[in-house]
Amino acid sequence: MLTAVRAVRCYLRHLRNISKSAMDSGYQQANVVILPNHLANDFEAFCRSNQAPLPLLYRSQSGETSCPPLAKLADIRTDISQYCVYHEGRLVKTVSSLQNYSAQPRTSSEQPAVHDDQWSDMVCFYLGCSFGFEGKLKKAGVPVRNVEQGRNVSMYRTAVPCVPAGVFSCPLVVTMRPIPAELLDAAAEVTHLNPLAHGAPIHIGDPALLGIQDLSRPEYGEPVELQPGDVTVFWACGVTAIEAILSSKPSLAFSHSPGCMFLTDLPDSAPSSPVSPPSDSVDPLATNLSPELTPLSFLVSHNPLFYSLASQKAVVTIRQLETIIGEDPGQRGIKALFVQDELLRSCLALSHSSSVAITTGFPTHYMHSPPDETDGPPGAIAMATMLLSLGKKVTMITDKRALEMNKAIIDEAVRKGVLKTKIPLVTFEDSGPDSALHFLCHHGDPRKPRYDHLVAIERSGRAEDGNYYNMRAVNIKHLVDPIDDLFIIAKDIAGISTTGIGDGGNELGMGKLKERVKSLMPNGSLIACVVPADYAITAGVSNWGGYAVACGLYLLHTCPSHQRYLKKGLGLEHTHPQEQLQDWTNNLPSVDKEESILSTLVRFGIRSGKTAHLAMEVDGLTFHPTHSDIITQLVEVTAGSAAHKP
Repeated sequence: MLTAVRAVRCYLRHLRNISKSAMDSGYQQANVVILPNHLANDFEAFCRSNQAPLPLLYRSQSGETSCPPLAKLADIRTDISQYCVYHEGRLVKTVSSLQNYSAQPRTSSEQPAVHDDQWSDMVCFYLGCSFGFEGKLKKAGVPVRNVEQGRNVSMYRTAVPCVPAGVFSCPLVVTMRPIPAELLDAAAEVTHLNPLAHGAPIHIGDPALLGIQDLSRPEYGEPVELQPGDVTVFWACGVTAIEAILSSKPSLAFSHSPGCMFLTDLPDSAPSSPVSPPSDSVDPLATNLSPELTPLSFLVSHNPLFYSLASQKAVVTIRQLETIIGEDPGQRGIKALFVQDELLRSCLALSHSSSVAITTGFPTHYMHSPPDETDGPPGAIAMATMLLSLGKKVTMITDKRALEMNKAIIDEAVRKGVLKTKIPLVTFEDSGPDSALHFLCHHGDPRKPRYDHLVAIERSGRAEDGNYYNMRAVNIKHLVDPIDDLFIIAKDIAGISTTGIGDGGNELGMGKLKERVKSLMPNGSLIACVVPADYAITAGVSNWGGYAVACGLYLLHTCPSHQRYLKKGLGLEHTHPQEQLQDWTNNLPSVDKEESILSTLVRFGIRSGKTAHLAMEVDGLTFHPTHSDIITQLVEVTAGSAAHKP
């Protein structure tokens, strides 16, 4: 007598619209790959190394036709509506049954058949499927466009390589579901709670960033139309396994036909992890679904459109950093310029970057030589050393007049262990209409940028009249090279983001807040910088903003949810070697390091911004206790969050 689920499974074999019917059936589904026994261990290792696309639910024994943990009375040879048959890595046909490839079925408790047949050497792999979360998306109020349109989900081959294992290597395949922008967090949360159905998205935004050039031509499934306000959201897909078959070229292999899934006995409302794969193959996020790890989405870039994810815990902690640096002991009124999450968004953009250019230098003391102040360089170096620790390329941009001095400061910072390693130091001069474009891009080609993020910290910013002013409204244009031009041209180059860090509104990048600066800051209508950055981080002292960026980057790189997104769910990526963690920790700001670099600046004759004192102070505030206390708070919050990972 067939069970009710068995009857449903047989009925679904005859339905054409499997994706919608499977969602409405109320039971979880699985992708299926069937390979020769000699490839089984390699493929299991491939699944372990690429858990987002290939969440392993069950591996059968050789010749086994059932899968007891997933479905009773199942027969994998007949319980899928359409199978693909591959010879030497080529799809040769689709069939509705695999019975012709075996002599007789057997269960896991039975001995292997005595006679030789093709099925007896085959091992079945059952993999989680994103259809398993579509019903939950619908219940959460998130529209499932492919179901609404009566179409199979769109599946695309990307340019992202999976982590190879044994004979298996192939590009990642993804599904795409259009999601209204205001429901991205709901979609991320629902799918995060279903790690064995591919988990949270691995990319949100421009498909070209995955190497997908035409959404209307999916490699598998059918095209799905976006509605106004929708954002393209991509999940890792089990059809990646089919790409693995095509690339490894086994003599014989089978799979489900894309969209025609194996229906399990497990209710769609069952716990997210009903099956227990081997412990060494489990993604940490599949076993730890603490609410603190639930990802939140943030718009990082409009050109190209790109969102990033970070856990609730990381977001809350970075917002704490933002509060700390917003203290205003110098009573400059900087809180009037504060915009929440500018720090967070900048850190997210920097986390996705590979090559960062940092500029600083505010020659406020035009009557002295050198005219620079002690705010800016320490924060720039703190960001640089953390970026280097995370494997990013870092370049410093400075004024030509200060080149030799800054070279010596960098050398001293490396010698004292404040900066991880020596970095390139360059200048920019306006030598023609395309100078900025050629500086930022190889051969002046906007498709080939040298940098993907520019950061200005306490850098003189161009005012509306084309001049540069200190807080006393003195024009210092003669001491400033036109580095602002780089930020202006970067706006028109896809893939370059910009950050400005300031404490008065006259710094490069603060043009994003120019109306507030003009109306709320002393001399604002004259001194306000009009050159914007994508992210404008405000702080009581600009150095503090640099320290907070370094801490924020550390938090994101120790955040499992963000790391999974950063690496597209590929690799054993959610834990880090102890040596790597220690290196990141060692490159956080510290009271000793920041005191050391400040003493170096003073030795070079660089003065405090507000008072012009040649002393251990920044903006008129002594290093002890003001700056040392802020650094201590930032590091304690950062280290405390890392020490109490859920």
